Amino acid sequence: MSQKSKQFISDAETKAFDLDHRQKIKFNIGKYNFAVSNGLKQYTDHELARDRASYIKTNVINNLDKYLTEFERNFTKRGGKVIWAQNAQEALREIGQIMKRKRAKSVVKSKSMTTEEIHLNDFLEKNGIEAVETDLGEYIVQLAGQRPYHIVTPAMHMSKKDIADLFVKKLRIAPTDDAQQLVLTARNLLRNKYTAAEIGITGGNFLIADIGGVAVTENEGNGRLSTAFPKTHIAVVGIEKIIPSVTDLDLFWPLLATSGTGQNVTVYNTIFTGPRQPQEKDGPEDMYVILLDNGRTNLLAQPEKREALNCIRCGACLNVCPVYKNIGGHTYETTYSGPIGSVITPHLAGMEEYKHLSYASSLCGACTSVCPVRINLHNLLLLNRQQSVAEGLADKQEKLTFQAWEYAMNHKKLLNMTPASFKNYGLRLILKDTWSKRRAPLEAPRKTFKDLWSEHQRKRYL
Repeated sequence: MSQKSKQFISDAETKAFDLDHRQKIKFNIGKYNFAVSNGLKQYTDHELARDRASYIKTNVINNLDKYLTEFERNFTKRGGKVIWAQNAQEALREIGQIMKRKRAKSVVKSKSMTTEEIHLNDFLEKNGIEAVETDLGEYIVQLAGQRPYHIVTPAMHMSKKDIADLFVKKLRIAPTDDAQQLVLTARNLLRNKYTAAEIGITGGNFLIADIGGVAVTENEGNGRLSTAFPKTHIAVVGIEKIIPSVTDLDLFWPLLATSGTGQNVTVYNTIFTGPRQPQEKDGPEDMYVILLDNGRTNLLAQPEKREALNCIRCGACLNVCPVYKNIGGHTYETTYSGPIGSVITPHLAGMEEYKHLSYASSLCGACTSVCPVRINLHNLLLLNRQQSVAEGLADKQEKLTFQAWEYAMNHKKLLNMTPASFKNYGLRLILKDTWSKRRAPLEAPRKTFKDLWSEHQRKRYL
């Protein structure tokens, strides 16, 4: 068992029995469920929209090279620069070189999971560059020294009181329970950061091939502020985020909003097609798009699993997952948590270290039922398990257990002759650290099925 697997089991047990944590998550996900049920009312045929989105994304992923080069061609026509990064190290090196050329001392960032994926904030801090998260949720977890808890709602695990206490401690404000006052405090502190920063960094919800655009979706306007004031804009985007045409946004924007937050459409939807043009009054002088692979082509090379790249990062699968709702986002110790994180992380970061995530599922299929692009998530979790076993990554204890089970099934006479007391000893030994830790121990019946069936047959013919 890997160290990460042991840590996961330990953290999961702690969080599962943390009643305060569970109450906060239940409250916040409850609000999400109510909002989504209302948001779905805008659709006359939501299932058809899911079918269309699945078809478009599947076609794009199967022709990824074509659409990415089309995006690059159209983006560079307007003066933008495209950088292809095979892994996190290449992306960080390229960003570092841009920082040196621009003599950057500070950076403002709008919410971007890809920058979390490559640990950009740590890199910038080590190089003496201040990086400030401007999305409120991201800003809160940055102040707390934590990683985002959720793909869409980074501070879902914190109550209003938690945030107020954090602001009192870190920002030295007067204690308050007024949520609006807390928001205004963050807003006032961030305003000067936008105008002082040399570089603005965002992610991208969609890359639009036919116009060479980067579509950014957010609810606070921080993405626009982070790109309007700084002279340089860097967008770090995964290569799977491509869609064929700007006209496809009329499908994907509402789907993302409804599945992510229950809104009909998100408040701010912006398309960046390059640096400021001669006739334009604002915007950056330079714009770079870093197309990040970082393991995505590992999935692309597996036809039966590549549909995981269809994901639009709405977070719906997290909110419905019974495992996520019990153990929380930080337990996964990954950028992407919940069902989608359990599917893609072993391929992005290594099967040996992260195979345990694909076992952290009840396989109930709830995630598949809500995915707006119909990713067959529970089946992909099974395929990951299959791959880990095929690669010889199963734990020694697991191998021995299945070998014993196989032997017993192939030698039923021997199994039937074994006393129940001996079977119970074996069950207690095998399950002492798992099943029996929180439940009554399993016990073998004193009579085997063969014995019961023989008795039944004798009574039947008496």
